[in-house]
Amino acid sequence: MSKMINKPLVLTYLYLFIYILLSSGVILYNKWVLSPKYFNFPLPITLTMIHMGFSGAVAFFLVRVFKVATPVKMTFEIYATCVIPISAFFASSLWFGNTAYLHISVAFIQMLKALMPVATFIMAVMCGTDKPRCDVFLNMLLVSVGVVISSYGEIHFNVVGTLYQVTGIFAEALRLVLTQVLLQKKGLTLNPITSLYYIAPCSFVFLFIPWFLLEKPEIAVSQIQFNFWIFFSNALCALALNFSIFLVIGRTGAVTIRVAGVLKDWILIALSTVIFPESTITGLNIIGYAIALCGVVMYNYIKVKDVRASQLPAEGLPERITKDWKLEKKSSDIFVPNDSSDIGGGVGSATETFGDEEAPLMPSARLSYLGRTQLGKPNI
Repeated sequence: MSKMINKPLVLTYLYLFIYILLSSGVILYNKWVLSPKYFNFPLPITLTMIHMGFSGAVAFFLVRVFKVATPVKMTFEIYATCVIPISAFFASSLWFGNTAYLHISVAFIQMLKALMPVATFIMAVMCGTDKPRCDVFLNMLLVSVGVVISSYGEIHFNVVGTLYQVTGIFAEALRLVLTQVLLQKKGLTLNPITSLYYIAPCSFVFLFIPWFLLEKPEIAVSQIQFNFWIFFSNALCALALNFSIFLVIGRTGAVTIRVAGVLKDWILIALSTVIFPESTITGLNIIGYAIALCGVVMYNYIKVKDVRASQLPAEGLPERITKDWKLEKKSSDIFVPNDSSDIGGGVGSATETFGDEEAPLMPSARLSYLGRTQLGKPNI
């Protein structure tokens, strides 16, 4: 019996480790490739297009040749009104985010990414998918103050890089909200493979326009080195990250996922200062990021509590606390996704989406699914 319990738990921690390793590795790898001080390939749009082209090609073979996944019923109307705008903002978020690596450190970028809940909440309120709330607003204010303090303490503060990163964050936030508003209202669910199949080629086309105007002339006149194995391994890591997120969403609870994300950020900040010595962290950086992180943790707690409260029947506080603990504890060994509706068709708000900045294709139904499936099972 103990073996049956321990094996899924070991797998869960293994998937979390793989996710943290790949997510951190892709970010550090991108920084190394783009940085003029290291591999010196200062063409972020080209790098992003390589990722999109590779991911789209792999998805095509998985869907059309190997029949690993079944394509959804895609009409021209759905493609024009849903896939194209989502792909446009997805491409924009990756373009601006990768360009930021040229100007600011990985550590400072991770600190700025604490603004993601703020951006998503603002976009959700503007699009009518969320309502203004005093408690959430106070958390957003705390996050913003923390990021401002962290920015003030940044030794190598760069306005251009900061603007690129913040713009990328808001583009990704709008992409998340559009995914909910456009795809979910039409009842369309995309798993990781079908997401790449539809969105990656479209994002590649969108990126071609700025690439042709901004980077093609630079490639023509400069001596840019191109190493096939470097770019192949880089694109392969980005693709593997997409699938690791799929595994993590499938085997862990909502709180565990969020804690893993916070842990990954701290690991990234520490690793980046070792790998890239020019990345200097000040005490004010840490204080500001800690303040912002407090706001993010409180925000995550509010959102998880809201979802669970909407799923649980009216009951006393002690019983609810006990059940909340059981939901999180049991989620790692009960939930095994067996069809595409488990991933990517969430009914929760966009601000509850689990994603990663390097692989933000799949909105997660994890929170709503957690409440749905666990309530239908007896507590053992």
